[in-house]
Amino acid sequence: MSKPDVLVFAQSPSHAVMAQLALQFNCHHVWQQPASQHSRMIDSVAARIRAVWTVGPLGLDAGLIARLPQLEVVVVNSVGVDRIDLPALAARGIQVSNTPGVLTDDVADLAVLLLLAAQRRLPAMDAYVRRGDWAAGERLQPARGLRGKTAGIFGFGRIGQAIAARLAPFGMEIAYFQPRAIDGVAAPRAASLLELAARSDYLVLAAPATAATRHAVDAEVLTALGPQGVLVNIARGALVDETALVAALADGRLGAAALDVFEAEPQVPAPLCALPNTVLTPHIGSLTVETRHAMGQLTLDNLCAHFAGRPLLTPV
Repeated sequence: MSKPDVLVFAQSPSHAVMAQLALQFNCHHVWQQPASQHSRMIDSVAARIRAVWTVGPLGLDAGLIARLPQLEVVVVNSVGVDRIDLPALAARGIQVSNTPGVLTDDVADLAVLLLLAAQRRLPAMDAYVRRGDWAAGERLQPARGLRGKTAGIFGFGRIGQAIAARLAPFGMEIAYFQPRAIDGVAAPRAASLLELAARSDYLVLAAPATAATRHAVDAEVLTALGPQGVLVNIARGALVDETALVAALADGRLGAAALDVFEAEPQVPAPLCALPNTVLTPHIGSLTVETRHAMGQLTLDNLCAHFAGRPLLTPV
């Protein structure tokens, strides 16, 4: 029996996963080709493709889906599927999986790291030492401590709750907002995102990117967070109105922002890069050896389950 043909749009950093993928499937690696050749390559194999392996940031649109007449399953080596055209896939009965759970701890760890780096002005302190300002006796303003402050978490699923569990031992108060209340949690739920921002010293974004959450963090929310407030985003860039964010940071209505995600990544607005009260990282929440292997293995296991006639392990 011939191996199923799989269109692979992104490489897993795990060599073990890629070796298993090559052993069990007939892989067509789009990522290995120059961008100018992608369309031609896809057309050359489209009639045989039964599965697509991709990642959330790359997406999968209706036009490409229509070019793959034999497509049965899409496996997404990410949690986010906001750029995957789910209605177009559902209309053809094409199954979709993603990788929830396995990246929770590392993403939560990064959220705390970003919060601490912004609050204690870590990039600026590093530059202060490297420039020789310390040795020169340049005046240094103290940062504010964490104990007794409130961290508001927008989106209180697995990752949001893992962030809360890490911040509570710092002596911080935790509150959250999402449309549906979570049973069995001690943290109070705010009535709205605006109310959450107003009561918080730190606003941590862990919500999914949907039509309802796009630019949910707007000028009003940022102003409510306040001139001492810190915004932390490890979710999706689309949650934040970046134009409003730049303005709030520049005019002092917001204290600082620590961002791992951006709306048009990998492009980052130049004004954000120029501001001294930002900490910026290149979407690395899950970028550890252990987590990227676990994500790749789960993606592969979903693919194998489908072609063995079993239910997907983590269907969307």
